[in-house]
Amino acid sequence: MKTETERKIYSVGEITKEIRLSLEKNYPFIWISGEISNFKKHSSGHWYLTLKDSLAQIRVVMFRGSNSKVKFEADNGLEIIVGGRITVYDQQGQYQIIAEIMEPKGLGALQLAYEQLKAKLEKEGLFDIKRKRPTPFLPRRVGIVTSPTGAVIQDIINVTQRRFRGLPLLLFPARVQGEGASSEIAEGIRYFNTLPDIDVLIVGRGGGSLEDLWPFNEEIVAREIFGSRIPVISAVGHQTDWTIADFVADRRAATPTAAAEIVAPVREELLRRIWECQNRARNRMLNFWKDRKRELNNLMNAYAFKQPQNIIERQTQVLDGRTREIVNYGNNLIQSKKMKFGEASSRLEALSPLSVLSRGYSVVLNQKNHVIRSIKDVESGEALKTRIIDGVIRSKVEGVDSNE
Repeated sequence: MKTETERKIYSVGEITKEIRLSLEKNYPFIWISGEISNFKKHSSGHWYLTLKDSLAQIRVVMFRGSNSKVKFEADNGLEIIVGGRITVYDQQGQYQIIAEIMEPKGLGALQLAYEQLKAKLEKEGLFDIKRKRPTPFLPRRVGIVTSPTGAVIQDIINVTQRRFRGLPLLLFPARVQGEGASSEIAEGIRYFNTLPDIDVLIVGRGGGSLEDLWPFNEEIVAREIFGSRIPVISAVGHQTDWTIADFVADRRAATPTAAAEIVAPVREELLRRIWECQNRARNRMLNFWKDRKRELNNLMNAYAFKQPQNIIERQTQVLDGRTREIVNYGNNLIQSKKMKFGEASSRLEALSPLSVLSRGYSVVLNQKNHVIRSIKDVESGEALKTRIIDGVIRSKVEGVDSNE
């Protein structure tokens, strides 16, 4: 048995370091595939996850500088391929992958990012057809967000000026490809929304690969289009595939040239339509006055205008007849009321107390002029008044006798 001086004894740190150096030497860069689990985004911006298959698992770390280049959303359950170097995390004695590249397995990273963002924005309602606004028929000014050096801006200028010479165009120069292009496109949309009299925006570029068109698939551009108070035409030069900007915009044009045709009506066609409207208005006015003139001539030739005196005399007779009817009706009404009044007076006269007194009756009153109706209403010695037809008899009660 060897003594301690004869044996090589490693400390934990030493053997861990040896293993790490060996792994890093033998596997300086590897590709490995698996399913994401235990995915975490640290507040530092670094990603920590476990890559697993049916047989084993391995820890993966992707630092912020590397994961910022990943276009799609990494999440648990996603099959991916990572490229990086294998190493050992000394403090825990665990081997791990320091990932520098991450790609979705089976589907391109850009295509996956496109599908993920499209599903997210559609769920939020950014593609809702009900919020899309019509583009103006003849805008006062047109804002354009595109490259100042490409063929796109020249095509838009040529088409608009050929169709409607003098239509004001304002350009916001922006990169439309590469790093930072999406930020410049979004800035251009924001800028035009601060200006007055911009009635429509054209945001676009020429055709290209998915990578070339990628700025128009960025979330920052989609949200600026959605938040624009000005209607936006997406004019990316491709006809078969749609970008995210196409879905969010108020209108999609297959090419920048088509967008220019949308915003610029043909001046000659417009002038022709105006001339046609003027002619229709003039003809309708002439026909209107012809109809009124014919009606006036018919009135002037009518019997009423030829013999007005006869009509006046006939209407005078009608008026006299109506007057007589009114007078007769009034007289008859007065006579009827007089008769009814006489009948009512006779009935009242028959009921009058004076009429009763004239037939020999009298009324006995006390000093308060209250009618004496019973012997109970008088006392012996009380002064009374007896009213007859032609005067009053004053007397004093000496006594009363009951009918009984």
